[in-house]
Amino acid sequence: IAGCRVLQNHVLTHIEVDGCNDSQSAAEGAVLGLFTYDDLKTKKKTRVTTHGCVSGWEKGVLYGEGQNLARYLMEAPANHVTPSVFADTITNRLAPYADHVTVHKRSQEWIEEQQMGAFLSVSKGSEEPPVFLELHYNGCPDNAQCPLLLVGKGITFDSGGISLKPPSGMDAMRADMGGAATVCSAIVTAAALNLPINIIGLAPLCENMPSGKANKPGDVVTAKNGKTIQVDNTDAEGRLILADALCYAHSFNPRAIVNAATLTGAMDVALGSAATGVFTNSDWLWEQLHKASVVTGDRVWRMPLFQHYTRQVTDCQLADLNNVGKYSRSGGACTAAAFLREFVTDEVRYSSGTLILELFLIFG
Repeated sequence: IAGCRVLQNHVLTHIEVDGCNDSQSAAEGAVLGLFTYDDLKTKKKTRVTTHGCVSGWEKGVLYGEGQNLARYLMEAPANHVTPSVFADTITNRLAPYADHVTVHKRSQEWIEEQQMGAFLSVSKGSEEPPVFLELHYNGCPDNAQCPLLLVGKGITFDSGGISLKPPSGMDAMRADMGGAATVCSAIVTAAALNLPINIIGLAPLCENMPSGKANKPGDVVTAKNGKTIQVDNTDAEGRLILADALCYAHSFNPRAIVNAATLTGAMDVALGSAATGVFTNSDWLWEQLHKASVVTGDRVWRMPLFQHYTRQVTDCQLADLNNVGKYSRSGGACTAAAFLREFVTDEVRYSSGTLILELFLIFG
C-alpha cells in the first residue's frame, strides 16, 4: 500500500506489483492504497493502474474496488450524495449484471403503502424524499435456495434532527449511510465475482434533519409490525429506519439477516477502531463471521444481547418501546441492539454490527 502511494506521488501512471506469494492480497492492498476522493478538487492525484501476473490478481482488484465504492459514497459531500443519487449510483454500478441482478428503487408512496411509519418519521424532516433501495442478486440456479439478506442503515446526512448534534465533527455525518454503502457495495462485488449464492440487499435511505415537520422528542410513531415507539431522542434515528427494514426483510424467508450500521457512538467508546462490534442471536452465524474476520484481518468482537438491555427499551411510558435505553448513555450500543431485536422473529438467525459498524446478525 505504502509503496503504491509513494510511486503515485512521483506521478507514475502504471505500477507492476510483486504478488509476494499472495497476489490477491497484494492487488487488494494496492487498489485500497491508491484510493482518494478528489472529485471536487481542481488539482487531482495521478490516476494509477496496477498490474500483477499471478493467479488471483483480478479477484483482489474486485475486492478492493468494492470497498472503494463504499468509501467513495461515504466520503462524498451529502449534497452530492442524496438518497436519490445514492440509489442511482448503485443502480448504474449494477447495470452490467442486469441478467442476474434486479434493482427496485422504492418511492415514498411505496414506503407509505408498506406502513413503514418509523422510517417515514425520520425522513419527514428533510426536503429530500426518502428512497427504499431493494437489490436482488440471483447467483444460484437453485431458486429454492433461501437468500442471505443484508440490511444497511442509509442516513445520507445525520444532523441529529431536533436533538441536534454538536457542530464539531458534524460534517462527518455525511458518512452515516456507511451500512447501506457497505451492503450495496458487497452486492456489486458479489455480482462481479459471479458468486453462486442468492443475496437480497435492503437500504432505507433518507436524511435526518430538523424542521417544522421533523420528529420531536416524546413523539410516538408506529413501525411496520404495529409496534409503537416513543422517540425520546431524534438522534437515535438509525434504529427507527432499520426497524421497518427488518420487518420487511422477513417477507423473503431469509436463511440469515445481517444488519450493518454506523448506529451508535457508544460502540466507538467500547471498542475504538480495533474491532467491529457484533450482536447476534446465532452461535453458528457468529462462528462464520469470526472465521471470515480471521481471513480478512477485519477483527470482530461479540457483544451481549442480555434481557437486561431489552427491559431498558421496553420499560416505556407512552409506547411499546423507547428508542433510547432507560438509562440513556449506559450501554448505548447494547440497548440499540436490544431495540432492533424487537423487530426480528425468534425463528430467524440474526446478526448486527457497527463501522465502527454495529453488525447485527440474524439467521434462520
